[in-house]
Amino acid sequence: RFSEGLRFKVLHSAKEGSVGMIEYIPGRYAWRAAEAKGYMVIHCLFILYKKYQGKGYGSLLIEECIKDAKKEKMNGVVVVTRKGPWMAKKELFLKNGFELVDEAPPDFKLLVKKFKKGPRSPKFRGDWKKRLSPYSKGLTIIRSDQCPYLEKWVKEISETAQERYDLKAKVVELKNCKDAQNAPSAYGTFSIVYNGKLLADHPISNKRFMNIMNKEVKGIHELLF
Repeated sequence: RFSEGLRFKVLHSAKEGSVGMIEYIPGRYAWRAAEAKGYMVIHCLFILYKKYQGKGYGSLLIEECIKDAKKEKMNGVVVVTRKGPWMAKKELFLKNGFELVDEAPPDFKLLVKKFKKGPRSPKFRGDWKKRLSPYSKGLTIIRSDQCPYLEKWVKEISETAQERYDLKAKVVELKNCKDAQNAPSAYGTFSIVYNGKLLADHPISNKRFMNIMNKEVKGIHELLF
């Protein structure tokens, strides 16, 4: 992805090594279900240890992204945020001059920092029900290779689905950014769908999958009996 303009910058401590990072890419190549051509899109930003949080390092990483976006004469910087895990929360970006431009279920927010007035604002792709329609039967895991944890979790979830729920999971590999932009959730790079219902809109562990499926199976049983 580096040939597409991907940047990966690490916050390094002399004592503890890598303590934070930011990943971003031009919007036309973004792996989020958003339309953001002409903008730089932040995929991921985190500060690893609590003692390094609240000290301005997150803002420092955002500023690196802004500098690169300006060098490439882009319209601004875009990020998808949410309250839950696996994504940065919106407060950090609002503090750095971003503004809310769109929302997607259940709690995804699309924020932008424009460098000038005039350019069309980015937006989520929408039509979420339509995007779920190809996965109306059985259990489907939609994944990419973006996160190193996914290999282990997808394997465990697939095995659990077969052994505990007698379900053979269909694993759909997202091959390129267009696949991710057309995913059934705003997160883009990971989803679990069961009979057309979105069960997970971000990476989850095998334990979390079992908790969700136990409730789902119980609900189906109560409807039948």
